[in-house]
Amino acid sequence: MISKRAPSLSGLSLRDLEYAAAVGDLRHFGKAAERCGVSQSALSEQVRKLEGLLGLALFERSHRGVVPTPRGATLLDHARRVLEEARGLLELASAIAAPLTGPLYVGAIATLGPYYMPHLLRPVRAEFTGLALRVSEGQTADLIESLRLGSLDAVLLALPPPGDGLRAEALFFEPFRLVCPAEHRLARLNHPCVSDLAGDELILLEEGHCLREQALSLCEGAETAMRQATSVEMLWHMIAAGEGYSLLPLLAVQDRAPMGGIIAMSDLAEPNAGRTIGLVWRATDPREPEFRELCGFLRAHLPPGLNGGPGQGTP
Repeated sequence: MISKRAPSLSGLSLRDLEYAAAVGDLRHFGKAAERCGVSQSALSEQVRKLEGLLGLALFERSHRGVVPTPRGATLLDHARRVLEEARGLLELASAIAAPLTGPLYVGAIATLGPYYMPHLLRPVRAEFTGLALRVSEGQTADLIESLRLGSLDAVLLALPPPGDGLRAEALFFEPFRLVCPAEHRLARLNHPCVSDLAGDELILLEEGHCLREQALSLCEGAETAMRQATSVEMLWHMIAAGEGYSLLPLLAVQDRAPMGGIIAMSDLAEPNAGRTIGLVWRATDPREPEFRELCGFLRAHLPPGLNGGPGQGTP
């Protein structure tokens, strides 16, 4: 006689359901035990414990064999569905756990994203077919905040990253190019030096863009124009209008036509006039080996004209 009591999940296991389902399928305790890889006595005992937990008999036992009871048949059908869902859970976990699969939310600084992403997306999608990139752009401070909050998994920006608790790996060094009106005095210089940029016509991006601070750190003797640009595109057109000159990263200008000859571009004499771009992620993210694998791939597939970074992370 099986006692009736309120069911409790604490005593229920998938192994018990697997044993019962095997008995229901094979109608034989010995064959079910062989399928499950346990002794017949151990399987029989677990099935009885399961029946006690459920408060009803799953099987009718006789010398002619084992037959599910009507109520038992209903529960065994449900048990099989539970086992199928559990197998699906394990398969899904295995797929998600595979390196560089599933969605990856990546942010990029606005002075990089529109010019680097076209080079990045095709090789990444071809190599990592299970990876679903979700890309966005913004200013450094906003991207770092989103990274810390978990709405971004990684960000592409100029190193070093601000703040603690982050990991980073360099991808490439991006040189700056001098961009000025074609009739400007600087356009007549072959490989101008940073010291040649002294003057009051330096046009910068508005505050918040890291490119602004990078240009200011290089052009210490220059005075900025009153007007500021909201984007690289607007900065380009302001230069074309003759308002002044600026330093722009290589990827943003290397494929541009000089606006019918009214814009001139020059490489700077200083080889270190530029920025190091890297991938940044949270130090606590367990996917660090995957991020470093991705960094290695990106360094091996750089856009034309760029040099690979040192490949060394920052703490």
